[in-house]
Amino acid sequence: MIVGLDHFVLTVASLDAACAFYQRVLDFERIDTPNRPTALAFGNQKINVHEVGRTFEPKAKMPTPGSGDFCLVTDRPLDEFLAKLEANDVAVELGPIERIGARGAMMSVYFRDPDGNLVEVSQYLR
Repeated sequence: MIVGLDHFVLTVASLDAACAFYQRVLDFERIDTPNRPTALAFGNQKINVHEVGRTFEPKAKMPTPGSGDFCLVTDRPLDEFLAKLEANDVAVELGPIERIGARGAMMSVYFRDPDGNLVEVSQYLR
């Protein structure tokens, strides 16, 4: 019945700081549309970004900065991704470490965004 993920929402303390981080570190595209949430686009998905006190309805019951925990998949070598984190002064919290994702074994790296959300970037093992 469900075939994919279109988008999810992150609530952040600062819209500009969060967007700048994801643009710089993950090469996401920021999309600002009047009367709509700001979006960070990547591949054929997006993250809608709500700033505390400036959220859109409907929303989660208790939206809080730093409560996100999600995994993204890269098609680049993990060493290349680690170099990008280092070049942007982003501390690796854990990894590379083997994990099991929705499609099988993968190597993962964990780090935090400016709000403390846990971001996992993984590459599937072939």
